[in-house]
Amino acid sequence: MLEALRIRAVRQIEQGEGPKMVIKALGMNRRTIYKWIARYREGGIDALKPTPLSGRPLKLNGAKLRWIFKTVVTKNPLQLRFPFALWTREMVKELIERKYGTKLSLVSVGRLLKKSGLSCQKPLMRAFQQDPVIVERWIEEDYPKIKRLARRHKADIYFEDEAGIRSGHHVGTTWGAKGTTPVVRTTGARFSVNMISAITSKGTMRFMTYTGKMKASVFCEFLKRLIHNASTTIFLILDGHPVHRSLRVKKFVQATEGELRLFYLPPYSPELNPDELV
Repeated sequence: MLEALRIRAVRQIEQGEGPKMVIKALGMNRRTIYKWIARYREGGIDALKPTPLSGRPLKLNGAKLRWIFKTVVTKNPLQLRFPFALWTREMVKELIERKYGTKLSLVSVGRLLKKSGLSCQKPLMRAFQQDPVIVERWIEEDYPKIKRLARRHKADIYFEDEAGIRSGHHVGTTWGAKGTTPVVRTTGARFSVNMISAITSKGTMRFMTYTGKMKASVFCEFLKRLIHNASTTIFLILDGHPVHRSLRVKKFVQATEGELRLFYLPPYSPELNPDELV
């Protein structure tokens, strides 16, 4: 996740975005951003990737990856005696250790999730090229107000995102005889799994999966899980999807009595809506 933030930040700056805007949007400090830029200009994109860990490589592929994917997609973490109702990388890490006795770093878990198609993004950056005036005002005025309010209420700020993965996505690896291409047998049926995630600028991420279309009932379930056992108030920043502004969602938020507050990104072009990018 941090690797994706590094690459995205540097690319925005290299394409002409002001470092000040990117710094504020990501919640990073100036020193960190300029360190990433220096790395990129010296060694390219590869210089932004995490340094490989030394030692014998860990192997989690094939049936093991499929089991991890199926468990994360079909199970509520509470069913597996985790304290929270949304998945986190830390919980997937513990799940793997419980099942296979294999210890992975959080970076490795993030790569595993990405390999399985379960990767999350922070949607703020998508608005940058749509209406510079509105976006700049949001970054310079609105977002700082949200941050000050969060500090006052000791709240955590999350950005929400939606993504999808189709059954054709390749999960795991296999081997064939020398000189031959391995054949992976799979169902001819086509289906998709969608994911809702919430991520902070520091990389803390929680997510759940669902099938079918995004509805107010599904989004309220996500919000319910997001605040389950939360130790602080949660400020969630969203795009302008109709479901996010629905009466049912508003009533749910009101019922939390301040545990959860919603804020919205500036409006932007329909083609950059997360649903259109799946």
